[in-house]
Amino acid sequence: MLSLQHISKYYQNGPNKAYVINDLSLDIEEGEFVSIMGPSGSGKSTLLNIIGMLDAPTDGYHYFIDQPVHQLKEKQRSALYKQYIGFVFQAYHLIDELTVYENIETPLIYQDIKGSERKALVADMLDRFGIVGKKDLFPSQLSGGQQQLVGVARALISKPKLLLADEPTGNLNSKQGEEIMELFRKLNKEDGVTIVQVTHSEKNAQYGSRIINLLDGRIESSITL
Repeated sequence: MLSLQHISKYYQNGPNKAYVINDLSLDIEEGEFVSIMGPSGSGKSTLLNIIGMLDAPTDGYHYFIDQPVHQLKEKQRSALYKQYIGFVFQAYHLIDELTVYENIETPLIYQDIKGSERKALVADMLDRFGIVGKKDLFPSQLSGGQQQLVGVARALISKPKLLLADEPTGNLNSKQGEEIMELFRKLNKEDGVTIVQVTHSEKNAQYGSRIINLLDGRIESSITL
């Protein structure tokens, strides 16, 4: 599904290059559940952003569903992203001016899904996450945990083939966190959704089928569970 070959991301610091990702190669098969771990500053979030086409590498080759992402124009990358990828952000990235309902609905509007179908899909998500009573509230009126649930619902509503999650349970209490991880496991096992998560939690990492440890922008180890 996904192949990164000799990917680097660096910033020019005078005559020196400050590497965030350093000559990293990684293949992820369809249906895998990969957990990426490593200390702060090891390049985890940058790697996730490159996989999700939100950031471009400085060097290297990026293939996604047989498309050479490194050769695509921004519009083409954006179309691929909208069609296939769902992203759960650590900082929520909800749109402040939109209600909970409208935030969750947004990916469906990009996909030109009819109004009646959108209504049914959003209602299903609100119900699944127990946030029906919050649908007319704005993000600023929600707790951190509630905002994260809205972010997860928004990422899943368009039934992505690839789900990317950056510390998906970081702002949730332990019960909510467990529910989200169980939901991810179900999506992976029953619906075949490929999942890549960045996590500091050993417990959450164990939900995956493979754990990749990063250090200084390189893969230090890859363990199949």
